[in-house]
Amino acid sequence: MRAWQVHELGEPRDVLALADIPDPEPGPGQVLVRVLGAAANFFDALMCRGIYQVRPPLPFTPGGELCGEVISAGPGVTGFAPGDRVIGGAAGGAFAELALMNADSALPAPDGLDDAEAAAFFITYQTGWFGLHRRAGLAAGETLLVQAAAGGVGSAAVQLGKAAGARVIGVVGGARKAEAARALGADVVVDRRAQDFVEVVKEVTGGRGADVVYDSVGGEAYTRSTKCVAFEGRILVIGFASGQIPTPALNHALIKNYSIVGLHWGLYQTKNPRLIRDCHAELTKLVAEGAIKPLVSERLGLEEVAAGLQRLADGDTVGRIVFTP
Repeated sequence: MRAWQVHELGEPRDVLALADIPDPEPGPGQVLVRVLGAAANFFDALMCRGIYQVRPPLPFTPGGELCGEVISAGPGVTGFAPGDRVIGGAAGGAFAELALMNADSALPAPDGLDDAEAAAFFITYQTGWFGLHRRAGLAAGETLLVQAAAGGVGSAAVQLGKAAGARVIGVVGGARKAEAARALGADVVVDRRAQDFVEVVKEVTGGRGADVVYDSVGGEAYTRSTKCVAFEGRILVIGFASGQIPTPALNHALIKNYSIVGLHWGLYQTKNPRLIRDCHAELTKLVAEGAIKPLVSERLGLEEVAAGLQRLADGDTVGRIVFTP
């Protein structure tokens, strides 16, 4: 099969190479799938650079999220038939024509999503649902502030916030991303290049502030968010796309009476995997109701992986990029 491989660490455009490698064989607990769509995530770029917490040995194939068609199952695996359409994480890299998946974490693809949308449905919507509902307890009528609202993680949070009955304020960088955030359903959109989101949040909430802040950016975005979080508000720490990990002033959290809540969604895979399947069932219902659908801005061929992943790494994308071998 053809697969992208990283033989040395660096920028995706420099270190990714398309190669012919042997077809993978499913082992115990695995299924082999034909890749119908592989969604790019920021962590894929970090893995190419060698600065992600997971550092596979070289060479490796990146790509952690996919929609695939089952070809065969490994020893001891039941419940899958050839032709089944499944989504989930790749056990060895999805930027390829074929991929392995762990059977216990492969989920049925929602009927209401095409292959590209289904490929982009697993990580960001699971992260959003766990963050907003299980960790932050977002309630109808509350105000949700979403950083990077037009990105892959943020776009899912905007839709899930609206589905939960919250008023959503989205922060973006640039007119193109502002247009995307509005299309996603954000009630208020702030272009951080032209406006101060702190002042906008205070204005539209009558000085109260945001009840929940969904922050996948870190750095200055986190620091400024502490200036407009509400009494008993919750700041959800999702990630650090800015590359800057903030150092919270805990005295400020004490004085203003807000919570700093972390979310490492991947831990649920080992700590309580049943919750992931329960979440998938809830998300599938929302798809059927027309409340959520991944914003896939680019559908690219396999040959375009290196260039597309580099644009994502550079922050020059809207919504999700999906590669369709």
